[in-house]
Amino acid sequence: MLCSGLLTGRLFRQTTLLTSLNQTRNKNYLNRPRLRNPIWFVRKERTVHDEMLTPENTSFVKEVLHTKFGPPALIKGVLTFDQSQQQSLIRTEELPAVQWRPGLKRTGVIARKIGQYPLWKKDGTKIRTTLLQVIDNHVVKYIPPAEFNPPLEPRQKKNWKNPYGCLLVGAQSQDPSIFTKEYCGLFKDSGVLPKQHLCRFIISPEAQLLPGTPLNVTHFRVGDVVDVRGKTVDHGFQGVVKRHGFKGMPASHGVTKTHRRPGNIGAGGEKARVWPGTKLPGHMGNRWRNLRGLKIWRINTKYNVMWVQGSNIAGDTNGLVYIYDTILPLRKYKEAPAFPTQFESENDQYSDEDIWHEDIHNFKSGSITFKEE
Repeated sequence: MLCSGLLTGRLFRQTTLLTSLNQTRNKNYLNRPRLRNPIWFVRKERTVHDEMLTPENTSFVKEVLHTKFGPPALIKGVLTFDQSQQQSLIRTEELPAVQWRPGLKRTGVIARKIGQYPLWKKDGTKIRTTLLQVIDNHVVKYIPPAEFNPPLEPRQKKNWKNPYGCLLVGAQSQDPSIFTKEYCGLFKDSGVLPKQHLCRFIISPEAQLLPGTPLNVTHFRVGDVVDVRGKTVDHGFQGVVKRHGFKGMPASHGVTKTHRRPGNIGAGGEKARVWPGTKLPGHMGNRWRNLRGLKIWRINTKYNVMWVQGSNIAGDTNGLVYIYDTILPLRKYKEAPAFPTQFESENDQYSDEDIWHEDIHNFKSGSITFKEE
């Protein structure tokens, strides 16, 4: 009897262990939103005080700013500063040409989600696309692999066969007077105005770019497959009906104060606890989401806009997203892309502002032709 009792207890513990291993769900607390920047980040915006400047002094300060960085201008649909005449701020040295080969990693771009628009194929199939506008992107700094030491190392770094560097890209130039002196110091040797948004892209050393190099929508081509990273809309604290789509309890028939509650979340016994990953009320949105394998159907070089497959890109309208080459193995480049990027001197080959995919029907061209008898 004693041996049978010990055997029964051992089997019960093993069964409980297997049950606990099988019922453990995803740990969503590892993807919590960051409420504040890390302490090693440079403070960005400063407190603006009333300087008691006269209108003459204010106009003089703006004149000095425009003399150094160029006058305000609307370039490719984005309000920025015209630096075409400021040749002294642009680097003059050239990097050696590198031939593209599979496995090399290019930089990405920072874009703004401006809306959705349908397209139609030539066979009548409707495609829902999202419009992404590349907003005044410039290279700020390149960090070689020997100096690139992020505070949080990537999980796949131990599996990297080749060392990778880091390219700091900025978007949307702003008046330097609204930023702190330390933040403006990041752009000291780049030859560009301080940027409102910054992003780091992990690249191969062969794909490095000089500071001050502009990045446009021609960095990609029609038909390329890209990955888009964005932050979902922040809905705050929500219940299970809105957050997880629960049906809820009936509105009547004896239901009391439990119409939108989750109900029972588990049994008792030795496992009387809340399993990790249980769908409960909590913070909804404000999470980073990656959409992979999105095809580019159309490009407009005048306003730096691309039409990307899908209507579920994370983020609200006018929200920022990051676009880079896809990492899906079967959809990577088979032919050489613009490496390391498409420079402005090479954009002359695009004679037309709108570039359409060959399978997409262009409504600007006639679809019905008549022949004279």
